[in-house]
Amino acid sequence: MPKAIRVGVMGCGEVAQVIHLPTLRDLSELFEVSAFCDVSGAVLKRVGDQWPSARRYLDPRSLIDDRRVDAVLIANPHVYHTATALAAMRAEKHVLIEKPMCVNLEEADALLDCERRSGIVAQVGFMRRYAPAFVEAAAKVSAVRGEIILARVHDVIGANSMIIDSTSRVFRDVDEAAALAQKVTVEMAAATKRAIGDRSAEIARAYGLLLGLASHDISAMRELLGRPERVLCATQRLSGRVITATFDFGRYVCQFETAVDQIPHFDAHIEVCTDAQIFRLDYDTPYVRHQPARLSVTGRHGTAGLSQTSAFPSRYDSFAVEWREFHRNIVEGLRPKTSIADAREDLEIFRDMAALME
Repeated sequence: MPKAIRVGVMGCGEVAQVIHLPTLRDLSELFEVSAFCDVSGAVLKRVGDQWPSARRYLDPRSLIDDRRVDAVLIANPHVYHTATALAAMRAEKHVLIEKPMCVNLEEADALLDCERRSGIVAQVGFMRRYAPAFVEAAAKVSAVRGEIILARVHDVIGANSMIIDSTSRVFRDVDEAAALAQKVTVEMAAATKRAIGDRSAEIARAYGLLLGLASHDISAMRELLGRPERVLCATQRLSGRVITATFDFGRYVCQFETAVDQIPHFDAHIEVCTDAQIFRLDYDTPYVRHQPARLSVTGRHGTAGLSQTSAFPSRYDSFAVEWREFHRNIVEGLRPKTSIADAREDLEIFRDMAALME
């Protein structure tokens, strides 16, 4: 494996343009973008013109078969993640799969089996778990897990477009997107039905929100607290765009809430309470780079006072940390903490939540 790992980018849309490609340019000593693939020739040309040495493909198979590609960033629509990742792993390409890893447990098991057979590195893109402040929080919470009395996971944000359109230039092929949308919707509905059964349209939309936004929160919750014993209750409201749940951790419960509103904000945090301390981790939007997660710790000070600190160990972007870990995992043959088996646990929790929403 060369020092600079050659990356093929599968899907050149918003997340690739705003986040991954700038990050890969910053990490040029570790990665070389060697190929692009997108269904839109117009997007492919606009993005590819910024990387003249990279090859361009309209057919995913051609990128996967390219001998100048060592690893594949899978950033195409969610419903195609599984087929793309399977093809890449069978071709002995390492994969960084944007969340959600896949849509249902059937797909997760196929990915898990293929990963075991291929021996490649498969890393799921839960960048929040690589943020320096999160790593620090995980160490602190791990030391007091037996003392936790309450936890809370909160993620209420405005539509991403309100932030992206005012801060970034994203090239979109509107005609191609419209042509693809119906096909993606039909295939996503079928994959969702295999995940949660024949539920209402509202619950199916809620499941989509769990796969998208909430997958970051549940994944981070599991690393901080462990896997809950069960889901006590779960609700969806307003056609699936507002979700609440209560997770049973035995000694305590964790309250969960997520929603998408019409305010251009990003209110995402996790709070863990003990009798002596409160740990709170706050995230900002990932679409404006180098905004660090912050860890706040509240506790007693003296006999009747209060001490509160808010800090972050680094401004280094969490996506850059994630990519650096991907490089290290490949070079050293390590298993990512955000592995396929790890991400599979989220799908089991989402399935149980959907069942309780009925």
